[in-house]
Amino acid sequence: MDKLTILTDAAKYDAACTSSGAQRGSRRGMIGNTSASVAGCCHTFSGDGRCVTLLKVLMTNCCVYDCKYCVNRCSNDTRRAVFTPEELADLTIQFYRRNYIEGLFLSSGVLVSPDYTTERMIRCLDLLRRRHRFNGYIHAKAIPGTSPELVTRLGLLADRLSVNIELPSERGLAALAPNKTRKAIFRPMGLIKSTLQENREELAKYRHAPRFAPAGQSTQMIIGATPDSDRHILSLTQSLYDRYRLKRVFYSAYVPVVENTLLPSPDTKPPLLREHRLYQADWLLRFYGFRAEELLDENDPNFNPLVDPKCSWALKHLEFFPVEVNTAGREELLRVPGVGTVSAKRILYARRARKLEHEDLRKLGVVMKRAQYFITCKGRVLDGLKLQQDSILRNLIAAERTALPGAELEQLSLFDRMGGASQ
Repeated sequence: MDKLTILTDAAKYDAACTSSGAQRGSRRGMIGNTSASVAGCCHTFSGDGRCVTLLKVLMTNCCVYDCKYCVNRCSNDTRRAVFTPEELADLTIQFYRRNYIEGLFLSSGVLVSPDYTTERMIRCLDLLRRRHRFNGYIHAKAIPGTSPELVTRLGLLADRLSVNIELPSERGLAALAPNKTRKAIFRPMGLIKSTLQENREELAKYRHAPRFAPAGQSTQMIIGATPDSDRHILSLTQSLYDRYRLKRVFYSAYVPVVENTLLPSPDTKPPLLREHRLYQADWLLRFYGFRAEELLDENDPNFNPLVDPKCSWALKHLEFFPVEVNTAGREELLRVPGVGTVSAKRILYARRARKLEHEDLRKLGVVMKRAQYFITCKGRVLDGLKLQQDSILRNLIAAERTALPGAELEQLSLFDRMGGASQ
């Protein structure tokens, strides 16, 4: 329990924790499946929207690296602990049998070397899958610098793999994480992508072929530890989705848990609202057809903290509006603030029967506090609306403050101020 307390506390700074994407059902002779208040248990959401609980833990917080932003760096004076593969496998299965958890999120500090650490992780997962017959969800971290053969073995045991980029720029990585290189980080990403493609082709020919990381791969970036702009971060995100077909890019607001002249001062507040805006922009990239270069440019390299990125884009492109909801295509509707993927689908379906009015849109799930400034119904806007840019901006800011109460519009943290990062 002492090891568990230390290693789950050290794991809480990793935000890249999700179980969406895996769809492995129950199997005869095995326990658990991926579709189905103890230290280290964290809540996440499955692909079908259910809230599930994962044991989020490090194999060890001992690390040979000296990343200046990391609480587990080798030069930091902190309590250390190491799980043996047998201990962690037994702990996980006992927690599962007691209905504490439904899956495992496993990361680790670098003990001795990336290969040595990965071999211990593989041993743990192999015990879970083969000895304990565990069929539930497992997310494992692939450590940069690990041999390709070991990454492949890890992917055959886990449902999702992730390789953390950590810092958005090569300059920041060189200054704050001198033991890591961009090349060492991107190499396993490329290997995972190519192995996933090969595995899909193999499964198309042989239905019972072993599956490699069926839930794909993800990554995480720390926000606020370096002076990188939102434009740089979002452009990197776009290239990761395009090049490596990542399922998710996670953003973790930097919490100043260590002191260093190259890092923000310890009394600096975590940039939680900035993290929130990046997640909103990430959603636009993945589901709304936006590109990074549309949302930010050299003149505006950072998001307006007062309004969400979609509203900010709309205010800069008023020539695109108003959009007539009774004739616009899906792509045009998705550009309207307050119209989501579900409400756009409902609009397209409902207008087959009759022409829609403004009052109909609320029933279809459209957020009219935002959408009313950018749409027409039967060629007319709502009576009494002022459509000047300044007036729209003031009203959108007021609506945002209603949605996110609080003077500073901060996203709520899952941890206390001194504890850790928010997801």
